[in-house]
Amino acid sequence: MDADIARLYTERGITGVRPRFVAPLIRLGRRGGMTIRQLAESLEVTHSAMSQTVAALQRDGLVTTAAGADARTRQVLLTERARELLPFLEAEWRATEEVVAELEAEIPYALSQVVEDLQAALDRRSFHDRIADRIADR
Repeated sequence: MDADIARLYTERGITGVRPRFVAPLIRLGRRGGMTIRQLAESLEVTHSAMSQTVAALQRDGLVTTAAGADARTRQVLLTERARELLPFLEAEWRATEEVVAELEAEIPYALSQVVEDLQAALDRRSFHDRIADRIADR
């Protein structure tokens, strides 16, 4: 599904945007500048993951950083290019949510339920532990 979304961007001449960038860009567009920590918490991802995403967004000219409230923090801000892309990215996000709902109606189980059930199973016993046990048994 990510590959198809990326193809949609390419067809519209949008370069340097990956599907994983859209949520942080929309969040920054709606809330304004945020620290990496605030952005990570608001999207429920780790600080490390968001730090890597922000670095990629900077490389692709979609965000910049500026001094934060104190010397230890930096605010992540959208560039003009990102602000210009936001209407399309928000439309794509809404369309994607609608298509996922459509797909869920076509199959006998909800994709969102699969994700929740998988997370619950991994909360009971991590993927790491499951693999480590299989290796130990060999």
